[in-house]
Amino acid sequence: MSDTQNMNERELLTDLLHTEKDMAKTYAGNITECASPQLRQLLTRHMTECAEDQLCVFNEMQSRSMYPTKQAQPQEIESAKQAMQQLQNETW
Repeated sequence: MSDTQNMNERELLTDLLHTEKDMAKTYAGNITECASPQLRQLLTRHMTECAEDQLCVFNEMQSRSMYPTKQAQPQEIESAKQAMQQLQNETW
């Protein structure tokens, strides 16, 4: 009997969610090391697809109350925006 046959739905979705997140990180790391424009474009496309798949799994888990999240407060959103803007200004 395989390990997946012993896993419940929540465990399977959680495993899939983490796998998609790890794959997206791996793609991102490889993109930053890639010198070939064609390969970089291919990896970027695959990373985007992976991120979209991860979002689908996340949404499915959230709809089943398997991944509860809290509503961000307006000041938290604004603080995150400012931090990202500052980071962008520092890196450009």
